[in-house]
Amino acid sequence: MSLSTIKTDLKLALTWCLAWGEEQHPKYHRHLLDTFIQSNGEEIPVELQDIVQQVEQLQAIPSDAEPETLIAVQELVGDIWNQTTPIGLVYGGATKIKQYVFDSANLMEIRGASAILDRINLIDIPAFFGKQNPNNDLEDYRSPHNWLKQHDPELADALIPQLIIYSTGGNVLAFCPAAYTHRLADAIEKRYTQETLTANSCAVGETFRLLEIRFGLFQDNLDATPWFDWYRDNASNPLVEAYFGKATPNQQRENFFNSKSFNELTRKLAIRFNQRRSGNDTPSRDTTRRYPPHFETHPYLMRDDNNRISTLDTIGKLPSQPKFSEPLARKYLMGQQTKVERNNHPDWYHNLGLDWNPGYVASWVEKFTQYLNHESRQQRYYQNCPNSSVTETRNVEEIANASDGFLSFIYADGNNMGGYIQKIKTPEEYSQFSEHIFEATEKSVYYALANRLHPHQLKNLKKQDNQDRNGNWVHPFEIITIGGDDVMILVPANQALQIAQDIGEKFEEILEQTGQYRIPDAVKPSANPHRDRRQLSSFRNSQLSTSIGVLTTKYDTPIYYANRLVNQLLKSAKKYAKSLKKDKGYLGGTIDILTLKSVTMISSNIEEFRQQALVVPGPPKLKLHASPYTLQEVGSLINTIQAFKKSEFPRSQLYQIRSLLERGKQTAILNYRYFRVRLKPKQQQLLEDHFEQIWCTPKAEENKGNLAPWMSKLGDKNDSTLYETLWRDIVDLYPFIEPDSQLENNTLSTPSEVSGHD
Repeated sequence: MSLSTIKTDLKLALTWCLAWGEEQHPKYHRHLLDTFIQSNGEEIPVELQDIVQQVEQLQAIPSDAEPETLIAVQELVGDIWNQTTPIGLVYGGATKIKQYVFDSANLMEIRGASAILDRINLIDIPAFFGKQNPNNDLEDYRSPHNWLKQHDPELADALIPQLIIYSTGGNVLAFCPAAYTHRLADAIEKRYTQETLTANSCAVGETFRLLEIRFGLFQDNLDATPWFDWYRDNASNPLVEAYFGKATPNQQRENFFNSKSFNELTRKLAIRFNQRRSGNDTPSRDTTRRYPPHFETHPYLMRDDNNRISTLDTIGKLPSQPKFSEPLARKYLMGQQTKVERNNHPDWYHNLGLDWNPGYVASWVEKFTQYLNHESRQQRYYQNCPNSSVTETRNVEEIANASDGFLSFIYADGNNMGGYIQKIKTPEEYSQFSEHIFEATEKSVYYALANRLHPHQLKNLKKQDNQDRNGNWVHPFEIITIGGDDVMILVPANQALQIAQDIGEKFEEILEQTGQYRIPDAVKPSANPHRDRRQLSSFRNSQLSTSIGVLTTKYDTPIYYANRLVNQLLKSAKKYAKSLKKDKGYLGGTIDILTLKSVTMISSNIEEFRQQALVVPGPPKLKLHASPYTLQEVGSLINTIQAFKKSEFPRSQLYQIRSLLERGKQTAILNYRYFRVRLKPKQQQLLEDHFEQIWCTPKAEENKGNLAPWMSKLGDKNDSTLYETLWRDIVDLYPFIEPDSQLENNTLSTPSEVSGHD
């Protein structure tokens, strides 16, 4: 959606709210309001001209306008200063999403839980406002719209599509007439509870003046509002610092006006949202949906497969004969409905006597195939496979079947989002930002899957329920969720690292192409943030990026356990991204990697495991792993592993050198050199070009040796050196990285060619 369209929608929304007034019934005749909206703001009834003029005047205020006194504000806004009709603003959505989605270990139920939340967020809530997705005629918005008309007909009559600022990423932010602020919040919460039964949700609303839409919160007596001249004199006060943040004299203006904008309104709603989610009372609201849904059970009643809620029945017609409660049955049914081979009338569900209708939501595979058509990538992706016969996977074994029984969980989340949002000053910018992020996230995932995967023909399936699927062609991945800047997917292990890297790089590339998120020259990295010395041909110039966790494990690893570990990997990658941003100004993506051959390898959290098991105290201090990595480093790691495969370095010696790492720096170096010199000259050159010269050269340029398999970096103190190695990751990932026949032709820089940043 273009910025001009967003501005037009905002003009219609604000005019609608002001013309409606403070009461439940519109201040002006409904025909006048409908005429104005239906004409897209071009036909302005005489009665609405003053209101429309005030809204247009608000939108005409430059985004960089920074009046220093209240008098200057009053002169800038004109008649807006005297506009007292309140405007409702509502923020809400699902909470504790992973708790609901991963409540079950069955992939069908996980898929269904995610689809239910997506349908509510992307179809049902917009339908409350009468908005239907024009890109897909199958998405039926009438059911949720009629539901709202039945439960609160006056609210349904007061909402129009233009009121929505955004409704992606699991949350909605929207204007509404002041009298319906809390009723809209109640309807959002009620819809989530009625459709999911067990998912937590929260919605809050407040009313604001038109002036506050642009310049943040004001006191009831506008003239008593502290402004920039007051802030400048009190910036060092602890309470003022707590609200606006610490600032040097040169930063005070930026701090103040970044806060005194539409961003201040959304921050107030976010605070109210967190308070209500925690069970606190909300002013002017008496609804109790702030408490988590609760289902009573009994010790002598059979519980469902999740052992949480009393079961309705055991479903003998399904392969595993599951015990379903109603929430679990809804998840499974929705999981079936979102498959390409959907069945609209499953007998097992009708036999339960339930009347809940899952509605329609396009599966992620359908959206992926639409992407293939639009981007003309069908021929490359399908190759010699007939695309008409390719279906979705039914379980994790089918995904892992493309990689010898191993699959990878990829969990990605955006970096630097909070800092950027704090600088957004208008609702138009919020709407556009949300649209850009959702589009970049979705397209980057589709691009990575299309670029690295192909349909897979199932073979040698081991589970009894799956053996009739041998010979079928499937899309070898599962998209659990794509929401806002949040991604979770399951892919074959042999392409996971490349897919993760593609997602991170494509995300930055798409945002860079918009031209709005470029890194200012003043904050670009002044030093090389990467430990490898490979020079890329381009530098991603985006303020926003992603951190990604990649967990590789056997397909029969419990999903709840894998989910817990991949969450820790994501947090570790984000922590590394923050440290690189602070120390070197790096704003790009990071990836943390963990490969498990056995689920019993880690009993504690990953950070504790690495600290206790993979760090040898010095001197010198040895770190027996190198995770997390930057996106560039991941590309170099893949090339390094491919070089080891191409050089035919003895596989047994890879494991032996790994076992010798903890015995000391010299022992590992000596053993590596011994086995390296036994290779043929051409094979030795491969390792020198793609491992030693890229990773293991000393920091001092005058030192011409190398430390393979170690890398040196400054330790906790400037006078100490920490040695770390990526050897463990080379060994762990070795089975999952496919050889590159063109490796010898790849051009890699020498250390002297490396510039200050990638």
